[in-house]
Amino acid sequence: MSRRNIIILLIAIAVIAIFAAYGPVEVWNLLLLEPILNFLILLSSAFFGSFGVAIIVLVIIVRLLMLPLTLRQLRSTRAMQALAPKFQEIQKKYGKDQRKLQQEMAKVYKESGVSPLGCTWPLLVQFPVWIALYQSIRRALAASPEELLSLSQHLYSPSIIHHMVPLQEKFLWLHLGLPDSWFILAILCGGSMWVLQKMSTVSSPDPRAQSMSRTMLWMMPLMFAMFTLLVPSGLALFWVISNIIGIALQYRITGWGTLFTRAPAPATQPAKGPEMETAEGAAQQEKLATEEAREQKRVEHGKSRDKRKDRRGGRRARSKKARRKS
Repeated sequence: MSRRNIIILLIAIAVIAIFAAYGPVEVWNLLLLEPILNFLILLSSAFFGSFGVAIIVLVIIVRLLMLPLTLRQLRSTRAMQALAPKFQEIQKKYGKDQRKLQQEMAKVYKESGVSPLGCTWPLLVQFPVWIALYQSIRRALAASPEELLSLSQHLYSPSIIHHMVPLQEKFLWLHLGLPDSWFILAILCGGSMWVLQKMSTVSSPDPRAQSMSRTMLWMMPLMFAMFTLLVPSGLALFWVISNIIGIALQYRITGWGTLFTRAPAPATQPAKGPEMETAEGAAQQEKLATEEAREQKRVEHGKSRDKRKDRRGGRRARSKKARRKS
C-alpha cells in the first residue's frame, strides 16, 4: 500500500472516530458553522457594524481560500470544452451504436488525460463550506428572541462578539433580514447564475445529457431567483456576490466559454417501430425492399401488379399485330 493511500485511510478512520464520539451535528458545528459564524460577526465589527460589507468580504475570503480547488475545476471544464469537437465527430460516426460510442468516448478521455469527474469532485469538496456559510448568515440575522438565544449558543466567549449582537441589518436599499421587495437581487441572482452556467457548459454527444443540460441551464437560475423572494436578502446578497466572483474566475481561465455559442440541436434518430428492432422485423423490411424493386422493374417494362390485366393487355397487343399482318 502506498504512502498516499495510508494517509487517506488514516484520515478516514480519524473522521469516523470523531463522528462516532461527538455525533455529526456537533462535529459540523465545531469544525465549520461556529468558526465561520464568529468570524462573520468579527468582520462586521471591523467594518463599522456593516453586516452587508461583512458578507461580501467573507465571500471573497472563502473564495480565495478555495481558489486552488476552483482553478482545478475550471481547468477541467476548459479541457472538456476542448474535447467537444471530437465528441461531436464520434456522435456522428457511432450515434446508432451506444456501446461503441461509450468505448470511443472512454478512449478519448484516456488519450487526453481528462477525467469526466474532474469538474465535479472539486465542487463536491467546496459544497460543505458553502452550506456552512449559508447557515452562518442565516443564524447571524436572528431577529426573534428564540433565534437570538440559539445564536448565543454558537458564539465564542470574547465580549466583542456578544456586544455586536443583534447585527445592523440595513445595507444600501436592503433590509438584510427580509426579502428584497424591489426584486433587484432576484434578477441579479438569476441572471448571474445563468451566465455562470452558460459559460461553463460542456457539450455532450449524448442527446439525453444535452437535454438535461439545457433544462438545468434555465431551471437552476429560475429556482434561485424564486428563493431570493422568500429568504432574507443577506442570503441573496451572498449568492449574487458568489456568482459574480465565479464569473470573473471562469472568464480568467476559459474566457467567455460557451456563453455566446448556440447549443447544438439534439441528435435525432429515425423513428423505428417495434418490428424493426427484431430479426423478424429485419426480414420483413428486406421482403418489402425486394417487392419494391420488382415493382420498379414492372413499371420500367410497362407492367402492373395485376397479372390478369397484364395478360389482357398482352392478348390485345397480339390481336392488333395479327390484324396489321392480315
